[in-house]
Amino acid sequence: MARFSAADLEAARSRTIDDVLPGPDDPPLRVLFCGINPGLVSAATGHHFGRPGNRFWPVLHGSGFTPRLLLPAEQDELRGLGLGITNMVARASARADELSAEEIVAGGVRLRELVLTTRPAWLAVVGITAYRTAFAAPKAGVGPQDERIGPTRVWVLPNPSGLNAHWQLPDMVEEFGRLRAAAPGS
Repeated sequence: MARFSAADLEAARSRTIDDVLPGPDDPPLRVLFCGINPGLVSAATGHHFGRPGNRFWPVLHGSGFTPRLLLPAEQDELRGLGLGITNMVARASARADELSAEEIVAGGVRLRELVLTTRPAWLAVVGITAYRTAFAAPKAGVGPQDERIGPTRVWVLPNPSGLNAHWQLPDMVEEFGRLRAAAPGS
């Protein structure tokens, strides 16, 4: 992976990352993973969960969503597996706690619209605090939620960022695996 200077990372604050969504020749969207927002390394590379310490890709593979460990640059391979990625907030930042509650709430509105358009079987929000804010659900926990967006069910997953010390890799793999078992076509 390329090393980025402080100037490169600062310049990445103005970038966004395109959603990874299936095209017309891809299988139906089983799970749409929603990150909080792109980190600066992700914005610099244009790849979701692009920072080397982020555990998303190892957890996705370890839980059985992917047949092999994908690199962030291979994110488009998710389309063929009925998987997609978006972000709650498009703005890149060094840390998610740089986002305002208003940005997260607005991102939740945009996310609901995207889900109604793309109609995944499951929306998987990766980050409990962002979910609680965006969906006005202050007592929500990790796991399946009662809320639906149209026909789409909602599951909250732990944030795989290396900054999230509350969840260890095996525990994340187990939780992602619970969602995989519930998702159609698993």
